[in-house]
Amino acid sequence: MKFDYLDRYLLDGTPQKAQVVKEVLKNRTDVPGSAAFYEGIKMLGPKTPDLSLIALRLVLAGKAADDARVVRMRQIVERARANGIDRQSAVDAYYKELE
Repeated sequence: MKFDYLDRYLLDGTPQKAQVVKEVLKNRTDVPGSAAFYEGIKMLGPKTPDLSLIALRLVLAGKAADDARVVRMRQIVERARANGIDRQSAVDAYYKELE
């Protein structure tokens, strides 16, 4: 499954979160463990925390959204968004976490 709009938001901060939330809700999947995230996103809309979107992205990749993995992904996302010299290694690490 491809979730380019969610990946782009998490790695680049674009498009705006409101659009990402709309896309996430429009393209729901039946991946086990995702239903509660979709309900929370539906309730919070654009106020959905990025941590929830990160956790959902992990679940959509078939990964456990445990505390350690979500925190690691948040750190990777922050490095990618910072656009520093290690951006590409952060992007690579992001996709590696989803494998």
